[in-house]
Amino acid sequence: MLKKRIIPCLDIKNGRTVKGVNFVDIQDAGDPVELAKQYVAQGADELVFLDINASVENRATLIDLVKEIAGEINIPFTVGGGINSLEAAAKLIKAGADKVSVNSSAVKNPELIKEIADKFGSQCVVAAIDTKLINDKWMVFVQGGRTITDLETINWAKQIEKLGAGEILLTSMNNDGTKSGFAIDITSEVTKAVNIPVIASGGAGTKEHFKQLFKTDISAGLAASIFHYGEMPIPELKNYLINENISIRK
Repeated sequence: MLKKRIIPCLDIKNGRTVKGVNFVDIQDAGDPVELAKQYVAQGADELVFLDINASVENRATLIDLVKEIAGEINIPFTVGGGINSLEAAAKLIKAGADKVSVNSSAVKNPELIKEIADKFGSQCVVAAIDTKLINDKWMVFVQGGRTITDLETINWAKQIEKLGAGEILLTSMNNDGTKSGFAIDITSEVTKAVNIPVIASGGAGTKEHFKQLFKTDISAGLAASIFHYGEMPIPELKNYLINENISIRK
């Protein structure tokens, strides 16, 4: 079995790390470069950078900031936000991203996933899905969680895999920022429906939440505010999981 991964996420707005609850009430959470360096020192397995307003503002990802962070870290680095073409993905990979994350642009143009995978390999493509429970159905949202689509999450996940994505980053909007636990139900359903790794995002609040998550087939847990504000140092979390017999990267 592959070892479970712990992944901090830098949600970026106007060059700063921010965090909200249920995709709203956005608050400042610190300098992204300093946080990135801190997470490497703490033993994070990977780092995710999401320019949360790029798609809404119809602009490119903050490439200079990506380059600066990439120069300071030595762990796998995923970058997303506003990637709407193969050229945009190529610029970010050249700037130091190991993987690119596509979300709204992939819903609008699914072939974008195939184009990036064909050029750089599936391992470089992370398909992000923002999902919310609406009338007992998990639906896909775009534009930073502002706009509902007619896509059901499980069906979209299967399509993403066929197009060549190497990984899925699944964020439950219902759980985001609540610290009430991951949405293990929908994340497990997606994990069972595809043959690529799924990263759970949204709701991490305690070490027990990671334990519950990693008792399933879900391969990685992503969190933001509990790490940014020092509520749960990564070494402390890893020691706890090791003591609970969870196979993680030390």
